[in-house]
Amino acid sequence: MAGFSSLSPKMKNLIVAGSLTGFVFSVYFYTMRAVASGDELQVAIDKFEEQKSKV
Repeated sequence: MAGFSSLSPKMKNLIVAGSLTGFVFSVYFYTMRAVASGDELQVAIDKFEEQKSKV
């Protein structure tokens, strides 16, 4: 972190903005992959609808 203090304020802002953007995109893509990979919710909805129609 010692080298970080010698950078200009504009460069520091670019580094922080890039880091935050990378973090946000990684969380977004992780979430989309997790949601798309499993359809447990749809299975639960189907079971509920099946039980509801039996009653």
